[in-house]
Amino acid sequence: MTNYVAPGQQRNLRACMVCSIVQLSSRFLREGCPNCEPFLGLANSPDSIQECTSQVFEGLITVADPTQSWVARWQRLDGYVPGVYAVKVVGTLPEDVIQNVEDAGVRYIPRDGTDTGKDEV
Repeated sequence: MTNYVAPGQQRNLRACMVCSIVQLSSRFLREGCPNCEPFLGLANSPDSIQECTSQVFEGLITVADPTQSWVARWQRLDGYVPGVYAVKVVGTLPEDVIQNVEDAGVRYIPRDGTDTGKDEV
């Protein structure tokens, strides 16, 4: 599957609010999120796509090898699949989705630049 997006399709791009991968909304619907599908269940769920992805994001990073990329480490993308990621994703996940993410053993870090305050001592 190619990641090519025709110029006229760019307005249909969405970014996952958990991992920040950027894909066409139709691809999220067809395949789900390649990093978060086990706990988000975006495939074939338009409502979940609306809740867990955002059309509002800033900057794009193309990551070919997340294990070797300092940018991937800086953006906390190491361990994710190669692809195109947003630097910042605007939006807020519902509390029940955040709980599902954390129940799956994934530490949720908001991708909008805000801090959850959980690291404070």
